Amino acid sequence: MRRREFLTFMAAVVLAPPAFAWPDQPIRMIVPFTPAGGPDLIARYVGERLPPRLGQPIVVENVPGASGNIGSQLVARAKPDGHTLMSSVNTLVMNASLYRNLPYDPVADFAPITLSAWGTLVLVAHPARAARTVDELVAAAKAAPRSLTYASPGVGTPHHLAMALLETTTGIELLHVPYKGAAGALQDILSGQVDYMVLPVHVAAPHISNGKLKALAVGSLRRVPLLADVPTFAEAGVEGLDVDMWYGFFAPKDTPVDIVSRLNEEITAVLGTEEARIAFEAQGLQRATSSAAGFAEIVARDRLRWSDVVAKRDIKAE
Repeated sequence: MRRREFLTFMAAVVLAPPAFAWPDQPIRMIVPFTPAGGPDLIARYVGERLPPRLGQPIVVENVPGASGNIGSQLVARAKPDGHTLMSSVNTLVMNASLYRNLPYDPVADFAPITLSAWGTLVLVAHPARAARTVDELVAAAKAAPRSLTYASPGVGTPHHLAMALLETTTGIELLHVPYKGAAGALQDILSGQVDYMVLPVHVAAPHISNGKLKALAVGSLRRVPLLADVPTFAEAGVEGLDVDMWYGFFAPKDTPVDIVSRLNEEITAVLGTEEARIAFEAQGLQRATSSAAGFAEIVARDRLRWSDVVAKRDIKAE
């Protein structure tokens, strides 16, 4: 009997399906924004290098619209089987406060996988403006409230909320001039139609080096190599204005922990190479990784932070 029971047990082990058979089909990597932006560049870099590690192709798909809401909703409602992922940016949590009827919850409806990068913003001014430092900008704004203008790619964008946080923190009132995208805003600050703006470092750096823009402060905790002479906001005397944009990967909520852990491990390996560092820095990004739990903490904390800014400044999505 013992021998028969043993043989029966061994047969069951051999015939049992594998406990972890993922992935068993191509993986969709949704980018809820247009091509060539940070989330798209990161998705395509990682998407090209993950297939050999996972044994399945990855198809990067741009699903833009409504400040990322359309693509994000698609992922939130996808089957949580590890075959639909998302590459996004902190706009995800900003939207939670900007849109009253958001069809998903940026914290509850996603399973964070890992941080993928940080993107630094820099406060710039047209050279004709008198302010050369943040202190001088604050003094000028207090002397003449709402007389100084700043541009952004649109209401509720990271660029806009970073400036709104500056207003809240320093007690100044500026006049916001929103554009439908970054191109028009950049063109108008270069021509002097608007006074100030925050821009990604890699976008601003060439214009700073040729004298078409002047930099007042970077929104990171430390100075950035691309603009080593430009102080941080903290060095400029304004605490709490670290406004780096985070980028990261997500899956739908209820995606099995084993799958999230495997993705975290493989994506971390892809991003941990010297090749990744060089490629990301060329795009003005600092590659980064984290545990899934660590990334979840960043997402939850950022949601509360920007919700407070939106409420205090009474910002409403267009």
